[in-house]
Amino acid sequence: MFLTNSLENQLQRWNDIIRNQPQNPNAYIRRGMIHFQLAKIDESIKDFDTAEKIDPRLKPYLWQRGLSYYYAEKFAEGAEQFEIDLTVNAQDVEETVWRYLCIARINGVEKARNSLLTVRNDPRRIMRSVYDLYAGNCTTDDVLNVGQSEGVKGNFYSHLYLGLYYEAENNWELSQDYIVKAADDYKIDDYMWYLAQVHKTLRQWS
Repeated sequence: MFLTNSLENQLQRWNDIIRNQPQNPNAYIRRGMIHFQLAKIDESIKDFDTAEKIDPRLKPYLWQRGLSYYYAEKFAEGAEQFEIDLTVNAQDVEETVWRYLCIARINGVEKARNSLLTVRNDPRRIMRSVYDLYAGNCTTDDVLNVGQSEGVKGNFYSHLYLGLYYEAENNWELSQDYIVKAADDYKIDDYMWYLAQVHKTLRQWS
């Protein structure tokens, strides 16, 4: 409840800023992120779209919109957004994995794996391990072990991306186990932790 109140307060703040600065693209991005954190997915997409209309150069930086597309089940648009993002951030495992997740929901896991883009230099060990899992080059235990060696943040990311991996495989039981654990047991101050909460809310996993 406290979390929701805090987000509602932030939403009010960005509403006020946008009222005073209707041509400020960053304000729409920030409000779109709050809308997403409140599981208001359509509203978040509208805000990200408005930011892009004000400044079209933002398009390859709107990774947040790609996440919103996933939860709006606009998987083709999500895959396209992450592809565009990778033109400016080619070493980000998360962009690549989310593209995989979108493609898997349209065409299945095998096609998603075959179209997985190469990422070599993501500095985060846990994300390199997640990439290896999605590429078919390591096991879920390997990912959990790396996550455990990196404390709360590593544990969070290992559980989140295992949950998403199993969702792509249509293994809803394991997906729920991992994502609920990520959200409930490994709180971090990060947009992706809120994503785990949104995932729980939208899948009705109390």
